[in-house]
Order: sequence, then structure tokens, then C-alpha cells
Amino acid sequence: MEDNQTGKKQLGLNIISSSQKSSKHKGFGTGAINLNNVSPIIIDEGEAKIDVGAMHAKSKVERGIKFTAERMDAEGGRRVWLVWVAVDKTEEGGSYAGATACEMWINSETKRGFKILADHVNKLDYAIKRKIMLGEMDDGAKTALKTLLTAHNEEWWNRSPEELKEALSV
Repeated sequence: MEDNQTGKKQLGLNIISSSQKSSKHKGFGTGAINLNNVSPIIIDEGEAKIDVGAMHAKSKVERGIKFTAERMDAEGGRRVWLVWVAVDKTEEGGSYAGATACEMWINSETKRGFKILADHVNKLDYAIKRKIMLGEMDDGAKTALKTLLTAHNEEWWNRSPEELKEALSV
């Protein structure tokens, strides 16, 4: 996909085969988590964007922010959502198979933020396991996520589980 305004390629949700045929190292990586079919989406101020930097806690909104596990440290800040989306590929084609949301609070003025890293890691694991956990999100964030997912690939959206569609209905 190319952005018509800048001519740059946009980030996308990728499906990469994890087949053993593609690896010369048959035993290497056994027990490792494969993140090839998971993408992080940041929802900030009503807009959802794929931000691969979030995979390492370095999304655009996280850069330059000192995070703690104390909510008071981000007092006066805004709520930002990190959504982990897992993609499956079947004979019929791709689909959004898992989606989980984690919250962060960011105060850009004080460069302080609140997040619970363990929650972010656990939610990533749940998305990989094809769970849908979006109940904490507000309607605006749900709408932004649904808009991004359908715009990115409407066919994937149509093949996605009803549970995901119901979770994002407002």
C-alpha cells in the first residue's frame, strides 16, 4: 500500500508463514513466541494507527515519556489505547482473529505516563491466543479501531469472528 500524498509505503498487518519448511534450523526457536502475525495499533485522540514501534514500547506517543505504574504520575493526561491485533490466514483468506486492548495515560506536558507493562504483555499473549478483549474501550476508540480495520482490509473484516464485530459495535 502506498500513501498517495507522500508516496511512502504505509505499514500493514502482515501474515508471514511460520512453516518449518522455510527454516533451515529445525529445532531453533522451539517454544518461542511468533509475533509475525500480530500488529500493534495505537488509538490516540480518536484516531487509530498501526505503529510497529509499540512492539518494543517505542510507539510515537510513548517516545520521550517516563512511564510508571502510578496513575497519579500522569494526572491531567489523556487516555491512549494499545490494541494488539492477531491475523489468521485460512484457505478463504485472512481475518482479524484476536484483538486485545491495554490502556495508557500520557501527560505530554509533564512527559509522564502510566501503564502496567505486565498487562500489555498479558494482553499480547491473549491476542496471540485469539482472544477478543475490548470491553474496557470507550465508544470513540472502538469506532476508530473498527474504521482502521475495515479500511485496511474489508475482506479480512468480513471473515473475522462475530465476537470481534460485536465487541466493536457502538
